[in-house]
Amino acid sequence: MAARRAASSLLSRGLIARPSAASSTGDSAILGAGSARGFLPGALHRFSAAPAAAATAAATEEPIQPPVDVKYTKLLINGNFVDAASGKTFATVDPRTGDVIARVAEGDAEDVNRAVAAARRAFDEGPWPRMTAYERCRVLLRFADLIEQHADEIAALETWDGGKTLEQTTGTEVPMVARYMRYYGGWADKIHGLVVPADGPHHVQVLHEPIGVAGQIIPWNFPLLMFAWKVGPALACGNAVVLKTAEQTPLSALFVASLLHEAGLPDGVLNVVSGFGPTAGATLSSHMGVDKLAFTGSTGTGKIVLELAARSNLKPVTLELGGKSPFIVMDDADVDQAVELAHRALFFNQGQCCCAGSRTFVHERVYDEFVEKARARALQRVVGDPFRTGVEQGPQIDGEQFKKILQYVKSGVDSGATLVAGGDRAGSRGFYIQPTVFADVEDEMKIAQEEIFGPVQSILKFSTVEEVVRRANATPYGLAAGVFTQRLDAANTLARALRVGTVWVNTYDVFDAAVPFGGYKMSGVGREKGVYSLRNYLQTKAVVTPIKDAAWL
Repeated sequence: MAARRAASSLLSRGLIARPSAASSTGDSAILGAGSARGFLPGALHRFSAAPAAAATAAATEEPIQPPVDVKYTKLLINGNFVDAASGKTFATVDPRTGDVIARVAEGDAEDVNRAVAAARRAFDEGPWPRMTAYERCRVLLRFADLIEQHADEIAALETWDGGKTLEQTTGTEVPMVARYMRYYGGWADKIHGLVVPADGPHHVQVLHEPIGVAGQIIPWNFPLLMFAWKVGPALACGNAVVLKTAEQTPLSALFVASLLHEAGLPDGVLNVVSGFGPTAGATLSSHMGVDKLAFTGSTGTGKIVLELAARSNLKPVTLELGGKSPFIVMDDADVDQAVELAHRALFFNQGQCCCAGSRTFVHERVYDEFVEKARARALQRVVGDPFRTGVEQGPQIDGEQFKKILQYVKSGVDSGATLVAGGDRAGSRGFYIQPTVFADVEDEMKIAQEEIFGPVQSILKFSTVEEVVRRANATPYGLAAGVFTQRLDAANTLARALRVGTVWVNTYDVFDAAVPFGGYKMSGVGREKGVYSLRNYLQTKAVVTPIKDAAWL
């Protein structure tokens, strides 16, 4: 039980502890010197940005053979793994090398139609919404047990396909998936309605009913966790699901979907289609047979999904989208602790996190010390094969994201920010990027405005609470924020003033199953996790019946 509780937050262990020897911030911790490769030396007017030798050597070593076989590459429709109707496949690649891991069935419009038809039959005619809520609970609990039994396989698939470290998938993400499924399994028989008093002789019931067929589109950066965030509440409420995986990371969702059927899920209740956004994703979003849509991904794509849903049958949509989250370090902060927490808030998962603390606002009184120590910590970060013990940062997801991040780095240099660490690729193979830190960043710079989705920390200076609130809120996003201070008054002021869905105070990236998650403004619509996620998959119905000779009203 203790292990399950510990897994309830992604970064719950050691976030506000003092840095270890490996992250020492003294001059002796800086293991390299010289100019950053690939960018203008003249722009580096205060610091050396060369990578630490120990931190980059791992990126040049021969990749480890993953300890897992790929078992599922076909589409899951009506309880069976089947080829795409077109017979087409696409490659899913190893981001460590760019080599093909496997070829996966490429679902398109016809396959989505088949999956929706299967889900509709399962909901309208099948046993899932008609069995007792306790029986649904038991299926989800058995599923959680199977996840734990197959934890090593699932974690290895997630690392191989997505590039995240095995320590992260094994120690945190797979246990969290099991925890989420137990959480939603526990909710299945606790969803109930109300009896409402009326102004007259009427008996009024308020029923909460499953919404029907839910279409769900999950991203590539956390495919396992997003599977749990979406499939868990939908199934607990008695719905049927058609899930589209990201084309970059289809493997883990297919594997765990097979375990759900082993746990006793009836055929057709969960269907998984691997494919591309313009074909499979667009068809699912605009499908007239889908009653509810949930999407996690970029804000730009979220707008398209919302428009397609509106133009079809006006299905309700939950969106969890992009962010440009501020991480605010006040002048009373323990700088060593603040540096470590800000580092993890940004670099976690290779920086590929929608709520990454990508705008590090530091009070002017501690700014210079913070920048020096943030630089030293970045240079100490170990980049390399995510299957290797001790590696902190694996490769970016693919070549497209790799090039995009380096373009943002160049933009930062060109706009006058000071590159103090990193700034180039790590190694010569795969999609590895050096941990990168910019100082002297201004609000109008592209790296401070747009979501980079990579290991690039931008450090900005502020003077007053009023100033940092105004600047932190001056963004179209509003997903999350971090506050680091010892003063309760400052923490309370900032927590209430920041226009975001989550504020972490003296911690970051805590994703407990019961805590709602979602954004303000263009960071999304609705909330996931907790009791709030159940509301996404329920309809509310009022039933009014006249009462004669009522003993009471």
